[in-house]
Amino acid sequence: MGDLLRLYIIFLKIGGVTFGGGLAMYPILHHEFIEKRGWITERELTDYYAIGQCTPGIIAVNVSTFVGNKRRGPLGGIIATLGFVTVPLVLLIAIAASLRSFAQVPVVRSAFAGIRVCVCVLIVNAVLRLWKNSVVDRPTLLLFAAVFALSAASAIMPFSVSPAVIVLASLLFGVVWQRRIRGKK
Repeated sequence: MGDLLRLYIIFLKIGGVTFGGGLAMYPILHHEFIEKRGWITERELTDYYAIGQCTPGIIAVNVSTFVGNKRRGPLGGIIATLGFVTVPLVLLIAIAASLRSFAQVPVVRSAFAGIRVCVCVLIVNAVLRLWKNSVVDRPTLLLFAAVFALSAASAIMPFSVSPAVIVLASLLFGVVWQRRIRGKK
């Protein structure tokens, strides 16, 4: 039971300081579970993010569930998830109850502006770490370029390509590419 409580408390702390969503959480998880505790590998964390991005729900919650499950099985996944969502849920309820009253106060607006800048930096940090573990050769670089081009085109063009289609096409590319590599060996 002590290990589950420790898991809950660790994710309670992470959930309390993670602003900006799942990608902003990446450096915190990297430090806590790879560098400090050695509970997961860098590749596992990258895989958790890839799967968490492709599955329904909030990426930070999905990744918390995966890490907890890796550590202590399904119950660990539940405990880690509960730990992660406790502080944000309490804060969300408190903010929702008082946002109308305080949203236009200059110090609150300034605080949100500072948080937005911090979140951007945390997301860039996460993208750079994910890049290092994901774009590892020419085919993955080409895949990155293709996905980036499709996503950028979808953002500025009158048509859009569904992210689900992009993810499925990338999955198919990975399978085909790995089979091709195995066929050459």
